[in-house]
Amino acid sequence: MSFDSAQFKRLERAGYNRIGPRYLAAAGPRSDLAAALLAAVRLAPGQRVLDLASGPGLLARGARDAVGGKGLAIASDISEGQLACCPDLLRVAADGEALPFANQSFDRALCGLGLMFFPDDQAALREIHRVLRPDGLLALSVWGRAEEVPLVETALACMRRLLPPPKVARPSIFRFGDADELARRLASADYCDIDVRPFQLSASFSDAGAYWQGFLDLAGGAAESLSRLPVEKQQTLAAAVAEELAPHAVAGGYRLTSTILIATARPV
Repeated sequence: MSFDSAQFKRLERAGYNRIGPRYLAAAGPRSDLAAALLAAVRLAPGQRVLDLASGPGLLARGARDAVGGKGLAIASDISEGQLACCPDLLRVAADGEALPFANQSFDRALCGLGLMFFPDDQAALREIHRVLRPDGLLALSVWGRAEEVPLVETALACMRRLLPPPKVARPSIFRFGDADELARRLASADYCDIDVRPFQLSASFSDAGAYWQGFLDLAGGAAESLSRLPVEKQQTLAAAVAEELAPHAVAGGYRLTSTILIATARPV
């Protein structure tokens, strides 16, 4: 099965446009992760910050508040529908693999749970490198290994159990889940002073339906593909995921704790 980068991007863009403001509403449990990433990037008043794969602007908004009126924070995303959710921010709809910014434009760059969705991660990392100043800093987060990320893998396992294999190849969102591999990918794009640390994210759901809706509200291209299934099949998936959720049952519902890697690096 061959991979079509352009088709993959169209599907992701359509999915995140479809989700719209639901993504912002579903992102509440990730506020601790956002705070950790903002702390890692070491913001200071007056800095210029670029947030890639910004979605509804959670990180960009925090960066704007940190750099103050003499600084600059820009939210950038391929999805216009996501950027429409943050009208209070400076926004640029752009492909992260071909950024529309001049060389050495920014002091800091952020990319929260976004690198996995760039088909050519090296192109994206090189573009970030290009727009960062020589003393700049990149801070990013990625999902850990599949077995360490039940928040996502639970839904994917249910889909593999009940649906035929996808017709369109997708890069694994867990492909940077090994800390050494993530560091290697950063080094190959000419970054140094690389630091990778794990972060534990917990999320609770009252029942299987709440979990499934939460997945759909964050899943982008996967949600777009699922929306094209017959309604009966969508309903079957929503109910059947309880089987995969069983190991995470607690009093009052389910609790899933997942590993995320937070990395910082400087351009060489």
